[in-house]
Amino acid sequence: MGDYHFVYKDLEGASTQWDDIQRKLGNLPPKAPAFKPPPFTPASDDQPKDKTWIDSKTSEELEDLEDNLDDDRFLQEYRKKRLAEMQEAAKVLRFGSVIPISGSDFVREVSQAPSDVWVVVILYKEGIPECGLLMQSIEELALRYPSTKFVKIIFTDCIPNYPDRNLPTLLVYNNGAVKGNYVGLHSFGRRCTPEGVALVLCQSDPVLNDGHNGNEAIIEGVRKRFIEKVVADHEEGGDDDYSSD
Repeated sequence: MGDYHFVYKDLEGASTQWDDIQRKLGNLPPKAPAFKPPPFTPASDDQPKDKTWIDSKTSEELEDLEDNLDDDRFLQEYRKKRLAEMQEAAKVLRFGSVIPISGSDFVREVSQAPSDVWVVVILYKEGIPECGLLMQSIEELALRYPSTKFVKIIFTDCIPNYPDRNLPTLLVYNNGAVKGNYVGLHSFGRRCTPEGVALVLCQSDPVLNDGHNGNEAIIEGVRKRFIEKVVADHEEGGDDDYSSD
């Protein structure tokens, strides 16, 4: 019967007596260190719950966190404040375009608009170049100031027998009353630009509203844009009169 011996294999990473003897004799490489898993650290969502943390949450996420915030007075109070701010922001009227209306829409869309909404009405006729030029400026201002309501109406739908020579005409309404009446393109200077039209509209009343800034900031911004436009055109060699007189 052949001479053989049984080599016992222990658990992985463990060392047998035979292996230890062989390592001492240099017949086996040094034993690899036993595998040790990294210490378990449970996932934590414990970010610092401050104003920044709350601001990063949507209204839906804040609703989901309601149960977790019950024990934290600061977070509970701030959550209510944050939700109130979101609700208030949602109330801000945003138009952002020139809305076409008919004569039957005028009272509802213009005269009965909320008292805090300024309405700019352009009376126009298709095919008149001056109407198209002013319309371009009005469309750009509607994008810049989405909390001001801009509407357009074919002139005969608004005022029957209104003469073509008075086109285009801008009417400004607030709280059901006419606050401004600008007849003809010359009301905005020899060169009709969005900046020039904005400056005329804001000469006496805070007509334009972007939904974010106060009246003084809006008017200051309008003046700054107008001056920048005049300077830029002057540097390009333009000599058009920007006067609104």
